[in-house]
Amino acid sequence: MAEQDAKASPTGGPSSGPAKPPKPPNPIWRMMGLPNFRWKLPSRNWMIFLTITGSWTAAVMYDRREKKRIQRKWAKLVEHIAQESMDERQLPRKLTVYVSAPPADGLVPARDHFHEYVKPILVAAALDWDAVEGRREGDVRAGLAERIRKLRKKKGEPANEPLEVELEEILEETRNRAGVREWDGPGGDIVIGRHAWKEYVRGLHEGWLGPLDPPASAVEESIAPTSTPTEAPVETSTLSQLSATDNASPTAATEVPKPEEVEKPKEEENKPKKKKQPPPFNTPADYRDSALSPSCPRALGPSAAIPFPHLLGFLNFPIRMYRFLNRRKVADDIGRQTAAAVLGAYRPYHAPAESGPSFSDEDVDESSKWEQQRLLQHEEPDWHKTVRERKHDRKERVWLDEMVIDPRIGERMRRFELDSEAEERANRWASEKGELWFKSLWPKREERKKPWEGLNDDVD
Repeated sequence: MAEQDAKASPTGGPSSGPAKPPKPPNPIWRMMGLPNFRWKLPSRNWMIFLTITGSWTAAVMYDRREKKRIQRKWAKLVEHIAQESMDERQLPRKLTVYVSAPPADGLVPARDHFHEYVKPILVAAALDWDAVEGRREGDVRAGLAERIRKLRKKKGEPANEPLEVELEEILEETRNRAGVREWDGPGGDIVIGRHAWKEYVRGLHEGWLGPLDPPASAVEESIAPTSTPTEAPVETSTLSQLSATDNASPTAATEVPKPEEVEKPKEEENKPKKKKQPPPFNTPADYRDSALSPSCPRALGPSAAIPFPHLLGFLNFPIRMYRFLNRRKVADDIGRQTAAAVLGAYRPYHAPAESGPSFSDEDVDESSKWEQQRLLQHEEPDWHKTVRERKHDRKERVWLDEMVIDPRIGERMRRFELDSEAEERANRWASEKGELWFKSLWPKREERKKPWEGLNDDVD
């Protein structure tokens, strides 16, 4: 019997007695109608699930916290501008933001990118901006070129088409009568994405090197769809006979009118028609023989090319996931460039090592390119494959065509760039904030305050 007890014991020795009864449940849980909670390790499947979800949640929370901290750093650098006084007889400075729908996608991602990274810095400085949006390829190019042509007409350059009086011209004339003057310094442009940057550069060349009047081919294209061919007399008589026969039939009264014959409501008639995108007034091949506008200033307004990482496709999910967890790096780069645009620090673009009438992106090395051609060039491989298909050979594809820079325009362009002193000041402020936050959590032993310290300071 003793041998059987010895074999039954789990430790190999004699049994220590009967097993302990389970601990009774806490009465409070029973009163609340809850089961008895016992601390125990989760199972293997739960450990895997909690590890993956916990790691993902921690990575997302860390990235979002660092992104907010970086944005606060750049906002702190420019927030003193919001406290500066303004002249009541002078308009405030205004930036122009060029936003275009990314390739193979809509305008909403571009707007969200602006609101998430660029807008917080502009709001911190209380700086005004004007947005130019493009829903399809070529809208930014056409809008910028049209702005430049209007400016040239205001300065007295001759043109066949007169300058149309719009709301902006009326407001400008009213301000001049009231003695309100424009901003004296440079405004500046912020361009989001490589696709919008290529249209921006193309629009500058079209506006300052192209003609003020549209070419004859563009006028013919706009007139051709409105003209309708005349019908032959035989077809007219045949149609009249058919209509007379239909009216004589007993079912003629129940016929449904055609859509063209239905009268449109007055609201649709008064609704303004959507303007078509005007074709380009010149091509990159015309830059060499084109004359620069006499109204072109010696230094164009500075610009900043903001990165816009946008990748589509299910197979690119690992890359998109990595970018989703590293938004703090994008916020740092965009915050630096936006802060430079707000502070108004700029420099000329770097010219290529060689000199010539114009340079394209193909068949040249990096040293022979203009700096404008190299900006955001890493974004083009991320564009969707459907954008690279040339369906219309006659149409100019600004996104696919190589960027061409004319020296007369390239030398006049300026780029926003933050100086080293301002960047060191921003980094120093961020490091001080980080140290204060760390010390508040774990203060040194000699800095810790006892609970009873300071109670009798006011007692004589």
